[in-house]
Amino acid sequence: MPKIKTNSGSKKRFTLTGTGKVKRKHAYKSHILTKKTKKQKRNLTHIAMMDRVDEKRVKRLLAI
Repeated sequence: MPKIKTNSGSKKRFTLTGTGKVKRKHAYKSHILTKKTKKQKRNLTHIAMMDRVDEKRVKRLLAI
């Protein structure tokens, strides 16, 4: 049985914690930042955890 390849896009977007949770970044922080408030941009900076229902799908893309 062949090995499952890691999805290149997922590899760049997600990282795993030591406990097996998936870390992700917030969307809407890359461009058109002039019309967003400082508070909005600051809150988008923080790292978020992937929802539990989506973790299985992401881990499959990461070939884990």
